[in-house]
Amino acid sequence: MTQVTAIKAFNDNYIWCITKGASSSCTLVDPGDANVCIEFIKENQLTLNTILITHHHQDHVGGLKKLAEFCQENDWPLSIFGPAGESIQLLEHKLEESDQVSLYDDELIFTVIDLPGHTSGHIAYYSNGILFCGDTLFSGGCGRLFEGSAAQMHHSLAKLAHLPADTKVYCAHEYTLANLNFARTIEPNNSQLQSYYDNVVRLREQDIATIPTTIGLEKQINPFLRSHVDSVQQSAKQNSQHLLQNDVDVFAMIRSLKDNF
Repeated sequence: MTQVTAIKAFNDNYIWCITKGASSSCTLVDPGDANVCIEFIKENQLTLNTILITHHHQDHVGGLKKLAEFCQENDWPLSIFGPAGESIQLLEHKLEESDQVSLYDDELIFTVIDLPGHTSGHIAYYSNGILFCGDTLFSGGCGRLFEGSAAQMHHSLAKLAHLPADTKVYCAHEYTLANLNFARTIEPNNSQLQSYYDNVVRLREQDIATIPTTIGLEKQINPFLRSHVDSVQQSAKQNSQHLLQNDVDVFAMIRSLKDNF
């Protein structure tokens, strides 16, 4: 059985630790902070053998050097995987669309999904209902467009929307409540969104994580996956001084509104 555990870092980052069955071997996803990872590994008597990187931002790769040194000190072989289209130090295995990463003697195989938008070379890892998507899709939101275009991000999110509805989405930040505050301004009459918001408020009051979410839920409440929906289109048009001709235009308008929210 695959287990995914959150390691909290910085203000709102989640570094994901993947383990399988009784094996002590672990995989880390986007370890921006080595110290919290090393502490977690020691406390749980794990062995670090693999690191998966989604993109080059420092809060996702900042721990690589120290973790590599930690593994060397313990004589643990370490493989570091990440996007071929980005410059990341210590990256050994450079991945592109449809490449695969095999872990635990092929018991867990991730397929790479190319997701330009937040950064130009951003990727995600998908395996049997589990998705690690970095800063592309958040619960109730999506990543800012630091390097890519609105058209690229819209296409990337559409790829994720086609994954099975029960896919568990492990994004890299606890942004859910802030995202939903914005989403409710776009779709104030979305009852599923309001119900989810109420639940998230309760969870965050208890400092409980709202991640993972699911693809199915996000398609019902996330405005960035709903640019084709009339209520989202109407909100975008009401806030735009220009004619919005297609779903990408609607998405770009919603993204602009969120940037200034």
